Amino acid sequence: MTLAEYQTAAARTINQSLSNADQLLDAAAGLAEEAGEVLGIVRKHRMQARPLDGERLREELGDALWCLTIAAQSAGLTLDEVAAANVEKLKARYPEGLRT
Repeated sequence: MTLAEYQTAAARTINQSLSNADQLLDAAAGLAEEAGEVLGIVRKHRMQARPLDGERLREELGDALWCLTIAAQSAGLTLDEVAAANVEKLKARYPEGLRT
């Protein structure tokens, strides 16, 4: 599945009763919430020596992806544009790749 295909599929579940501005706010707030859930899974794995729950992590990352997608779409952006701009920023910041 491409980013464009995902964006089209995800967009059909946007709450149409919200204004575009409220769709953006809902998606941005959801992104923060889902990021916290991802962090919780990883923190429990690293700090409490629990096995990494890969299935739950995949689910929460998917929820974060949905929120990111809807935030982008509500702002008139495509995921392809967001991804391409991010790659260009990373190339400029780390022209030789990340060296540690």
